Amino acid sequence: MVGSWLDSGLNFLLWFLCILCALLNRSDLCALVVNPLRRFLPCVHFSMSPIQTPAPASRSTLQRIAHRAMIERGLEPDFSPAALTEIAAIHAPTITTAASTRDLRALLWCSIDNDDSRDLDQLSVAEALPDGTVKLLVAIADVAALVRQGSAIDKHARKNTTSVYTPGGIFPMLPEQLSTNLTSLGFDVDRLAIVIEMVFAANGSLTRSDVYEAVVHNQAKLAYNSVAAWLETNAPMPAPVAAVAGLADNIKLQSRVAAQLRALRHKRGALSLQTIEARPVFVGDVLHDLARIHHHFFGAAGFSGVF
Repeated sequence: MVGSWLDSGLNFLLWFLCILCALLNRSDLCALVVNPLRRFLPCVHFSMSPIQTPAPASRSTLQRIAHRAMIERGLEPDFSPAALTEIAAIHAPTITTAASTRDLRALLWCSIDNDDSRDLDQLSVAEALPDGTVKLLVAIADVAALVRQGSAIDKHARKNTTSVYTPGGIFPMLPEQLSTNLTSLGFDVDRLAIVIEMVFAANGSLTRSDVYEAVVHNQAKLAYNSVAAWLETNAPMPAPVAAVAGLADNIKLQSRVAAQLRALRHKRGALSLQTIEARPVFVGDVLHDLARIHHHFFGAAGFSGVF
C-alpha cells in the first residue's frame, strides 16, 4: 500500500511540475527537471510525453477557427456575391434629404468610442433649457439611406445582427466601405442620421422625446480612455475637445445628465457591471499576448453605456 501511495504521490508531483512548466511557458524547465525524474523513477507510470512548446498562433489560423465557429453557429462570416455586387455599386454617401429632414450640422456633435474605432455609428450633444431641463440629442448613422430594405446587404445584416469581434479579426455586419466610410459618422463630414431627441428633468426622468431624420456633422472624434481620465482625474483635456469652442462645457453637461440617469436607474434596481475585455496583442502576424482592457464609459457614465 505504501508503494501505491508513493506511486500516486510521485505521479501527482510530475503532473504538477508539467502544468507549472506549461503555465510558465518553460519547456526548458521540463527538459531539465521533469524528464530526468521520469527516467530515474521507473516506479512511476507516467504517460504524459515531454512538454513541447506549442507553435504560436498566427492571425490567419485564428481567423480560420473563427470562420468555422461562425458557420457552425448559423452565422455568415462572408458576404454573398450578391451583397458584394451591391456594395460595388455604392460609390458615395448620400445627403439627399426630404422636406422634413432637419439641418443640425451646426450643433456641437461629438463621437466617443475606442481609440482605434473607425465605424462611428453614434454622436451626441446636449443643451441646457431655460426651465432647468436638459435636451439630449443622440444621432444614429442612417444606413438605410444607402442600403435598400430586403437587399442582399440587408439580409446579411439581419442574419448576423451584429459585427463579430474575434482575436483573428472582425467579421463586420455591414461591408467596411459602409460601416467605416460611407455611412460612418466620421470626423468633419456631413452624414444623414436618425436623431433621438430626449428632454430630462433634474432627477433624470424623461419628460418628452421625439425621433426624426437630420443632417449632422461630427465636430470631434473622442476616445473613452482620454475623456474618462480628463473628467475623473487631473489628466489634461483631450486635444480634440480643446480644439472646439464650447465642447468642453457640453461634454461636462452630458456627463452630468448621464450621472443623473445612472442614479435613477440604480434607484429602480439596475446593476453596475464592470466588464473586462481580452484584446489580442500581435507581433507581426503572431499572437504574442492578451491585454486586459477595463471598459470606461464617458467619464461618470457615457451615453454609449447609459442607453
